[in-house]
This record gives sequence, C-alpha cells and structure tokens, in this order.
Amino acid sequence: MPTNASAMYAALSLTLSEAGAGRPVLVLHGGGGPATVAGLAQHLSRTAHTITPVHPGWDGARRPAWLTGIDDLALAYLHMLRDRGLRDVLVVGSSLGGWIAAEMAVRDSAGSIAGLVLIDAVGVQVETEPITDFFALDARGVAEHSWHDPDRYYLDPAGLPAEELARRQANMTTMRILAGDPYMHDPTLLDRLGKIQVPSLLLWGESDRIVTPAYGAAYADAFGDGRLEVIPKAGHLPQIEQPDATFALIDAHLRRSGDPSDQR
Repeated sequence: MPTNASAMYAALSLTLSEAGAGRPVLVLHGGGGPATVAGLAQHLSRTAHTITPVHPGWDGARRPAWLTGIDDLALAYLHMLRDRGLRDVLVVGSSLGGWIAAEMAVRDSAGSIAGLVLIDAVGVQVETEPITDFFALDARGVAEHSWHDPDRYYLDPAGLPAEELARRQANMTTMRILAGDPYMHDPTLLDRLGKIQVPSLLLWGESDRIVTPAYGAAYADAFGDGRLEVIPKAGHLPQIEQPDATFALIDAHLRRSGDPSDQR
C-alpha cells in the first residue's frame, strides 16, 4: 500500500462498538445498517471480543470524499486490524458486509484474518444467478425479496417517522456510491477467491431472492476452503429470521477456524 494511501486510512475516523473478551470478531453490516447485525454482535460478545463498525456514510457516520468503493472499506478495516495488532480474527459479514469481508481476505498480506463467515453476501458475478436490482424495488418488493415471511417484516414507509426515512435514504445514497456501478459486485472477485485458504463459511437463507442459494453455492465453491450452509425458513437476513440456527453455525465455525497456536 503506498505511503500516502496508508496515511489516508490511518487518518480515517471509524465509528466502532466493542464488547466482550477473547478472540477478535469483526462484524460487518450490510446496506440495512448496523441494526441488522446488532443481535448477532451481542450474541458473539458472550464468548469473543466483538468489533462492530458503522460503515462510513451509514447512520450519520462521516464518509470522506475519497472513500468511494468497497475496496476502500476493505483496506480501511484491514488497516484498523493491523494498527491494533489484532490476529486470529474472524470476520463476519452480512450482505454488503460479506463482500467487504471477502475483499479484506484477498488483500490480507499480514495474515490477520483466520476465518470468514459470509451471510447472504453480494460481491461476485455469477452469470446464471444475477443479483436482484435492489434499487429498482419498492418497499413491498424489498420485503418480498428479502424475507421468508415478508408480511411479518414489511414496514410501510408511509408509517415511518421523517427522521427514519431520511436515515434510510442517506444510507441508500451511500450504497449507490460504493456499490452501484458495477452493481453490487466486483467482476474480478470470483476468480481471486481461490487464494483465500482460511476456513470460510457461507450461510444462506433458503428464501433469499436478492441473491439466491445457487449464487451462494457458486460463491462458496470459489474459496480455497469454502462451505455453504442453507438455513431453512430464512431470507436475506437469517441472523434476524432464524437467529438460533444462524448463531449455532457461526459458533461452531468460530471454534473450527481459530488458530490453536495463538497465545493472545
């Protein structure tokens, strides 16, 4: 990384929540914001040291003008891990956060990352399984594509406070800047995943219509050590619809992917 780029990442002020003790686990939210992984981070903090950022540009967190891509976020978080001397890190990413996790792993020259969990991640191009254009959907369409039980989770925008609508619109504006062109993927990422040899668990809701389980299977197959687990009765956010099943699989992977020689 060039010195001037390193200085930019070092100067970036990140909004982080931390809890628990033990092995470090970086929890990365998707387009829906930090609330979508809050329950997951709380669960993991019982046995691990969880670090949960708010991505720059989400929920009011400052995004510098130069931060315009998912690769920028990946490098920023790698710099944070290295700056803090963290190793044996498990990176858990939901949706867009899963894409960030994958981009981090292919760039992890310091060996900070020891395992990955990607939950219904975007980020790669699978010719036979196109990613649904989230920006083209209305609120009902988003619910239908995202949830196994859309009636339970659908929120009519007309009933939301103005402040909440503004927050959501600002988040979507940021997501367009970072992931809108090319839409929700890096055309080269799938071919680069084979170099990632750390244990990589891909969790997928069986009813996800944003990115299908078949998309998840192609994603998992591209990793050097990838494995797909499909979660019944869940959509794009299984950590919310089926938390018990999701947490159990992540807990097992947390144990499997740890470095037994690490003596923090």
